[in-house]
Amino acid sequence: MKSTLIPVFPIKRLTDIIVSGLLILCCLPVFFMIILVMSINMLLCPDDRGPIFFREKRISRGEPFYILKFRMVKQYLAEQAHQTNTCIRDFENDLMQLTWTGRNLLKNRYLDELPQLFNIFKGDMSLVGPRPLVIPLVEDQVKKGITFRNQIIAGWTSIGQIQYKGIIINKSCNREDLDQQYVDFCLHHNQWRIWRFDMWVLFRTFRVLREGKGI
Repeated sequence: MKSTLIPVFPIKRLTDIIVSGLLILCCLPVFFMIILVMSINMLLCPDDRGPIFFREKRISRGEPFYILKFRMVKQYLAEQAHQTNTCIRDFENDLMQLTWTGRNLLKNRYLDELPQLFNIFKGDMSLVGPRPLVIPLVEDQVKKGITFRNQIIAGWTSIGQIQYKGIIINKSCNREDLDQQYVDFCLHHNQWRIWRFDMWVLFRTFRVLREGKGI
């Protein structure tokens, strides 16, 4: 049985373009600062050397795309993730696998995710939606009957993500349950109600960032 695709609503897409575009402009000094610190770190620590950015193929609304991140893990692990099609987050959760910049600058404030603003502006992702996974993990979920990542455009943040990082939305639900509830909400409500709910999720995401719940 084919899963129902969630439309890319005009108001949601327009909000993604405006907000991501403004954030890119406002964060340009932050981008330059991160690149400078990463360059100095790599100059001083050979083990941390490698590309500034990391690209990984993931799924959004059933289609593959390349997510963009600042590289936090050591380069040999990034290459291993690429070669084995393993999600890079498996390594990012271990502080010992991170570069100095990853441990001390990027992870605790989610600054590694900033380049995904370009994914959002381009239309690969939305501000709010289930976090995208690599293809094998999505395929495993589909075998278990969990199909929502093939139904809806992937997001920068979600209700499942903010609960995973410590702000309880519904203690009886796990991350996948909450993301499934968001997809069901989008299936049964108009774009204005979805937009208002997205704003609610974004405000709580700012709390996650403010409290530094990345570690």
